[in-house]
Amino acid sequence: MMMGDWIADTGERHEGGPPGLRPGRLDRRSFLFGSAAGLGALGLAGCATSDRVIPAEVAKLYGPAPDEKFPIPAVDLRMVDPKYYRQTVRYDTKEAPGTIIIDPGNYFVYRIEGDGNATRYGANVGRSGFLWSGEVYVGRKAEWPVWTPPKEMMQRQPEARKYAGGMPGGLGNPLGARTLYLYKNGVYTVYTIYSTSDPETIGTGVTSGCTGLLSQDMIHLYARTPIKTKVVILPA
Repeated sequence: MMMGDWIADTGERHEGGPPGLRPGRLDRRSFLFGSAAGLGALGLAGCATSDRVIPAEVAKLYGPAPDEKFPIPAVDLRMVDPKYYRQTVRYDTKEAPGTIIIDPGNYFVYRIEGDGNATRYGANVGRSGFLWSGEVYVGRKAEWPVWTPPKEMMQRQPEARKYAGGMPGGLGNPLGARTLYLYKNGVYTVYTIYSTSDPETIGTGVTSGCTGLLSQDMIHLYARTPIKTKVVILPA
């Protein structure tokens, strides 16, 4: 995930904005430390109900993943609007099968399957002022990546200094279980599609331009996404 003008898992600085993209704002910024910090104060979901009946097939999609390197718990689906559950939908497009389309205005990510169909995932996206659009591609992939906070974040948030050598992969890592790094013309754009373990963020704008899927959805997408996959980010 993009943490300011820095490459998230190495702390390497990236000067300037992503080439050929249309950013809402590409100046220096920082993502919420630890991904979940402060989200409760934003009143994010507003959709949690204690009496919702979760269909068995949906509960299975978002059940625990005990065989992962870091076992992933089941998603609390009461915190997710049902329209953001993973599903196959009709989607007319000229894009080739396998293409990923991010629709930040509606908080959806699509993987084109062909024959007019797509797999649709609910997502969190960039908050106001951090939205952007354009065509990029997956230049790198990582499972349980390391995240290194940039120097400026450590200056602002002293609690991050203990991760100066890199935060190991794990459930508490902001990048989560899987990450797709987005590139343009051979250059890392500082944006990613990443895993989130915070179901209340789905359907909201909370990031500095990255796109987050529930861990179970991200694992599903990651397995079907080779390097060089085209990614289209629509205008919000």
